[in-house]
Order: sequence, then structure tokens, then C-alpha cells
Amino acid sequence: MKLTDLLNGINAVQVTGNIRNDEVSSIEFDSRKVVKDSVFVAIRGFSIDGHKFISDAIEKGAIAVVLEKDDSVPEDLFKHTNTAKILVTDSRRALAEISDIYFDHPSAKLNLIGITGTNGKTTTSFILKNIFETAGYKSGLLGTISNYTGSSVLDSKLTTPESNHINQMLAQMVLEKCDYAVMEVSSHSLALKRVHALSYSSAVFTNITSDHLDFHKSFENYFNAKKILFDNLSGDAFVVYNSDDQHSRKILSDCRARKYSVGNLSNADFLINDIQYDLTGTTFSLKYNESEYFISTSLVGEFNAYNACAAFAVGKLYGIDEQKLIDGIKATPHIPGRFEVVNTGNKNVIIDYSHTSDSLEKALHVIINLNKDKREVVTVFGCGGNRDKTKRPDMGRIASKLSDKVILTSDNPRDEDPFTIINDIKLGIEGNNFKVIENREEAIRSAIDKSSKDAIILIAGKGHEEYQEIKGKRHQFSDKKTAMHYLNI
Repeated sequence: MKLTDLLNGINAVQVTGNIRNDEVSSIEFDSRKVVKDSVFVAIRGFSIDGHKFISDAIEKGAIAVVLEKDDSVPEDLFKHTNTAKILVTDSRRALAEISDIYFDHPSAKLNLIGITGTNGKTTTSFILKNIFETAGYKSGLLGTISNYTGSSVLDSKLTTPESNHINQMLAQMVLEKCDYAVMEVSSHSLALKRVHALSYSSAVFTNITSDHLDFHKSFENYFNAKKILFDNLSGDAFVVYNSDDQHSRKILSDCRARKYSVGNLSNADFLINDIQYDLTGTTFSLKYNESEYFISTSLVGEFNAYNACAAFAVGKLYGIDEQKLIDGIKATPHIPGRFEVVNTGNKNVIIDYSHTSDSLEKALHVIINLNKDKREVVTVFGCGGNRDKTKRPDMGRIASKLSDKVILTSDNPRDEDPFTIINDIKLGIEGNNFKVIENREEAIRSAIDKSSKDAIILIAGKGHEEYQEIKGKRHQFSDKKTAMHYLNI
């Protein structure tokens, strides 16, 4: 695409310098990735301001620089290097708009489904992708665990990537003739405009509880970030939402899309009944438009009945055959690190990504409901460093109240002292049924070796992650592999 064509699609405050009618080679916000004829968009990050690297981008051959701070570099630098200077009011918005144009509006060529909520995004996404593929449709997925662009599987570092990467992957899905694209939409991505300019044909609201207050500062800000997804849907789109969540009405208050509810209250459009589960899976009935369907999934827990129901509803509203929906849900394999059961003999270890108060409480309630024989319940968990500190004591209270024993350990401490994090957790614990083993491997080993022979052990917080993040470095570590090692599997 020519630079002139690209610039015609954005609202610039001022355009100066030499606007060459050359082909743009790429759209970049990281100056290290700039090559000859890239467009460099200077955005302000959490700790690094891209405006500081404009001269580096120009030196590497950028054809144009998009910026929001007019005085970032001397005007003469643009003149002497024949580089276009594009001044905008919001660089992040401009990055999203430019990316959408450069990749030829890929989201508009797919049935793009955005899924947001505090919990359940990943599981609902995987179920929905499996439904589409069971029905014979090619689909892609962008999310926390991995990004699937058709035939390729790409590592995921963010739940929702930056807008240039999103559009690049969606364009690959279009190239590979995908019919559907399922996408986890994080509150960060909404607040930071990573998903601005995307065309969603539908969206899902799973639930909302307090999270990410380190970034959003208040629940209201977090809520309003999630609300952006629904506020921006067109009247041609539809929304599937969890009507049992007390915030659902407010979050959809300004949504123009058609709305369909899921839940176990009598007025839900997709009504969930008779949820039954054990460690092998979950069954429930689902009523819609006078028809009743019986659903079975290998995923465990009441919350997974809600996730499966939301996926069923989306598929049904796209016109997927009911039996294909049922088969797709049943065939969905265990999602890595989402209430994933690892066992040997009578001892069961559950690996779960639960890293909020609400998700930890739900996971433990599932275990309690399963634990008819009153087996010992041991919970191993920590909290992430440089993240929301308000949830730490609450998670400590929940774990100690709902478990027989708790082992407090390290979980991606990042730049914080692990024992400072653990001490914050301890503030919410009222009893003395806990101990501290900061080393996560040792904590898992102790939970397995020193628990009763038929114990149920919940290892919470990291789920699918294959690393521990300490002082800016990621060290290889897997809860599941560690558990399997000490279970001698």
C-alpha cells in the first residue's frame, strides 16, 4: 500500500515533511523492528515512551513517523531525512486505524467474535472454536494461551496483542479462508485502544468481578473499559451475555446490538438447568425457544456449564446445526491450565489459572461440591508481583476458609520481593492452617508428598504458563509438569 493511500484514512492534526508515494513495508510501534519504508507509530507505553526512539526509527529508514508529541524531535530531522511527520491527537488510536487500513480491513471480512469478562474468556473461546470446526468451518483464535491463524499456531504474550499484530493475524486468517475468528478481549486492550477500528459481528460477556486494579485504579474504570466493547457494536451485531451476573444490565445499557441472555434464571433466553459434574466432566440441560438440549463436556464445574452455554448460544445464533453444537462442545478437549485434572491413584491435582478472588473461590467451591468423601483439600497459590495488591488478602481469606491446608508460595513475583507479596496474602488469613514455602517447586512437592493419599490438591494462579517471571526474566517452569514429576506420572 502506498503511503498516500494509508494517510488518507486517518485524521491527522498536521502532515509535514516529504510524503513519498512509495509502498509501505510495515507498521511498527517498536523502533527495533523498523526497516526501510516502515511507518513508525510512537506510542506512550507503561514505562517506555516511543517518542524517545523516533530518531532511531528514522535512522533505520522509516518512511513516516506518527506521533502525538509535536516537540519530540527537531523539525529539521524530518526535513533532512525526507521523512513524513504525521501529528495526531492519539497515537494509539492512529496505530489501530492505520493497521486496519494497511491490512485491508480484515476484521470486516470475518465473523469476528469478541469475548470479554473477568473469567471464562479462554475456555469459551476454545469451545466456540471447536464448535465451528466440528461444523466444518475454518476458524482462528486470538487469546491468552496461543494464537491460531488457520494453519499456524503462534505464541501469545498478551491476552490481546497490539493493534498492528491483531490486524496482521486477522489478515492471515482471511488469506487462509477462515470463516470465523474468536478473540479474547482484555480490559487493557480496550482501554489502550488495541481493538479500536475492528468490526465485530458478535460479542460475549461472561462476568465481571474486581481485577487489574493496578492498571485501572478502580472497579469503575475496569468496568467502563469492558463496556467499550459493547458500546461500539453496530446494530447488525449480536451479544450473548450472562444475565446471572448483576452487572450485565449496566454493561449493555448503551449497546445497540441484539441481546441474548444465558443463565439459570427463568427469564434467560438460553436457560441452563440441572448442572451435574464430577472430575470427569459436566452435564446440563439447555432450553431455547421451546426446545431442550442435553449437553455433556469433559470440562469440570458449574462455571464451565456457563461457558459452554455461551458458546452454544453464539453458534446457534450464527445458524450452526444443534447437533453440531452439542458434538462440538462434547469434543472440546481440556483447555490447558483451566481446571485441568492430573491424577495418580486416588490423589488428584488440579491445575487452574484462577488468579482472582472470584475465580479462586469458584474453583474451590467446585472442589467442595465434588468432595463427597470429605477428602483433604490442599491449595497452593501465590499472587503476581507488580499487579493488583487489593486482591491478595481476600484470596488468602478464601483459600484458608475453603481448604484444609494452604501453602503460600511465589507466583511471578516480577520486581517485588516474594515475601512481601506473601505477607500481603497472610493479612486476610484468620486461622493457622497455612504454611509458607516460597519456592514454587518445593511448595508443589510438599503438597503432593505430605498430603493424604486421596487428597485433592489445587495449584492455582499460573495455569497454562510455562515460566516464572522474576526480576525481568522468565525462567522455565510449569505447574503441570512439576506436579506430574512428583506424582511419578
